[in-house]
Amino acid sequence: MRSFKTKYPMLLSALAIAFSAVSLADDSKKNELEVIEVSPKGLISYVSASASKSDVPITKTPVSVSVLTSKRIADLGAETLQDAIGYVAGVYNGPYGVDTRGDWSKVRGVDPLIYVDGLQMQFGHYNNTRTNPYTLERVEILKGPSSVLYGQGSTGGIINSVSKRPHSETQGEIWAQVGNYDRAQLAGDYNTAFGQSDEYQARFVGVYRNSDTQTDFVEDNTLVFAPSFAWDINQDTRLTILTNIQENESGSSTQFFPHEGTILPAKYGQIPSERFVSEPGWDRYDTEQFAITTIVEHSIAEDTQVNWSTRYSDSASEYRTIFSWPPKFEADKRSIKRIFSMSDGESKSLLSDIQLHQYIEFNDVEVNIVAGIDFQDAETRTSRLRGGVSSPLDLYNPVYGLNDPLPTEIKDIAPEQVNTQLGGYIQATFEYHNFVLNTALRHDDLEQKTWEKVGDVASLLQVKKSQSALTGRIGGLYQFENGISPYVSYSESFQPIYDLRPQGGSFKPKEGEQIEYGVKYQPAGTEHLITASVFHITDKNHVRKISPLEHVQDSEVSVDGFEIEAQLEWENLDVYASYAYTESEQDTTPLSAQEIFTQAAMLAQQAPDRQQQIMAGAVLTTGTDDVPLSATPEHLASVWATYRADNLLEGLKFGAGIRYVGKTFDGSRSVSVGSVEYHKALTTDSFTLYDMMVGYQFNDYELSLNIDNLTDKTVITSCLYRGDCFYGQRRTITANLKYRF
Repeated sequence: MRSFKTKYPMLLSALAIAFSAVSLADDSKKNELEVIEVSPKGLISYVSASASKSDVPITKTPVSVSVLTSKRIADLGAETLQDAIGYVAGVYNGPYGVDTRGDWSKVRGVDPLIYVDGLQMQFGHYNNTRTNPYTLERVEILKGPSSVLYGQGSTGGIINSVSKRPHSETQGEIWAQVGNYDRAQLAGDYNTAFGQSDEYQARFVGVYRNSDTQTDFVEDNTLVFAPSFAWDINQDTRLTILTNIQENESGSSTQFFPHEGTILPAKYGQIPSERFVSEPGWDRYDTEQFAITTIVEHSIAEDTQVNWSTRYSDSASEYRTIFSWPPKFEADKRSIKRIFSMSDGESKSLLSDIQLHQYIEFNDVEVNIVAGIDFQDAETRTSRLRGGVSSPLDLYNPVYGLNDPLPTEIKDIAPEQVNTQLGGYIQATFEYHNFVLNTALRHDDLEQKTWEKVGDVASLLQVKKSQSALTGRIGGLYQFENGISPYVSYSESFQPIYDLRPQGGSFKPKEGEQIEYGVKYQPAGTEHLITASVFHITDKNHVRKISPLEHVQDSEVSVDGFEIEAQLEWENLDVYASYAYTESEQDTTPLSAQEIFTQAAMLAQQAPDRQQQIMAGAVLTTGTDDVPLSATPEHLASVWATYRADNLLEGLKFGAGIRYVGKTFDGSRSVSVGSVEYHKALTTDSFTLYDMMVGYQFNDYELSLNIDNLTDKTVITSCLYRGDCFYGQRRTITANLKYRF
């Protein structure tokens, strides 16, 4: 992997180009900055850009969207994006435990796609850096199918992070942080403006962290540098350039522990949550990224505007890990067999989205039109190598370094894969007095090519797939004078599947649809914002593996749920509360259990080393009607409250939070054939965690102490049918000092 230092010339070149443009500016009046309406304390955002690709009040948006401001994220003491979304209704953050490799979540039971500044951020598997929350202005969670504006995606929705951008004020902040697990972090954020009328603005955000984690021998180090530049070329045109250079050095904090010793009793007790299954010094997950985004905002006329966003990103990763597979104890009930896994990943992407915004009035009817074309070209390559580790590991008294030497590099380079998408969309929002009607339609064409290098020339293999999809959305909302706004909406999504059937032929794209009923309430004369919704999601064309030689695409997943979220703000007290109920079901064409297990048993005899894997696959394909989705809690509830005790001592504040996570399922059902029980489905226990914060601000300084999982409770976030379970975050303490100038 390239050294982080080699990217500085690229950054300096990019900045030089940006700043050289300063000499071309005229002396026209600069354009007003975009203003996102927030509450006086900056905790509640009343506007969302993600739901309609334009800044629309949440109370006028007939879909579910939650917005976290940077001040809200800071109050929660969020160290990662995964931490930040833990109090949002319908979002289960960290379903697979503490994971240094990325930010995982379930939104309405489905994995969401990650976007930054309206453009997709992650391509491939484990070859992208995770977004640092300190570089963000806000985080928007758009729930439900979102393909009509964003193209391919899941039925769960998207998480769109908005980067910090330059503005006209000169100000700065220095942040020092220490915490348990030997955590030490230094960050800074400085903004300045210059020029005859402050038409040029620059902002510099940086983070340096050196830290261990709750998993032995696993670090969580990072270096982030995110400079940005804005130029108000004239009163109608603004250019913004955002850059992000990031390097993370870590390992595998997730250890894939077996059911026995986690959720099930074990002869020698509970497996310690800090246990490390890999080999110290060899295990690592190192990523680096360079990304540059340009945003042009131009007003053609008073009611017509063009926005054009483009990003180039180049990321790479080195991933070395060892784990137990299948995850189970040996006969001694102490040790596990292990396999090693190595992967080198690369990802280069070019994305662009150009939008035309048009406002039209017809007597009492106001029409807002957003029409656009977006394009993405993503090149990914992941080279892998796997093999057995010679020595088992005792999970209760581990001794490392006894195995034969492990490989250090991957010699066989994987072929390159290129995914291209071109989409066109149009959205029209009609407002007539208090009634709002939102309609949208989109068409996408996708193509996948696989390349491999022949000599010094890249030749196209005979693997080329094309898919297309048409998606839509329609929703209506009525605003009563008392601040209540009921709504109903229907939306669609699609997600291409590029793999080929083992028995020949191609898969259809996964298709999703949702119908949602909801209400939004902003009481007059208050800062409060309350939203609630009921929804039904259907996700079609899921793939089931009947056997290693036969894959059937007949599965359908349905998700029904209810969510309510309240953001309340008074002079000295603010409350963020949410509750979500999610009921999921996997529905498939009924098949004979006896027939499936007979076929699986025959395959297991032919491949005894894969017997357990084959039988586990048979379990999945047998009687899966009415089986809930894995790692998806039925109930989620949380409350965070902050009290600003200025009556006791000006600048003093206290915060406390409660998070309740209901039981989750492993995605299977108990299966017996005759008197033989092949599999017993597992359900995790519900759990409750407590968080707290205390802070004191005086003059230009702010001191704070954040504690997550105050009681240091050991919890299991989920267990999967394949045999592994995941531990949640243990008690995490951070002390912070911020100086603002």
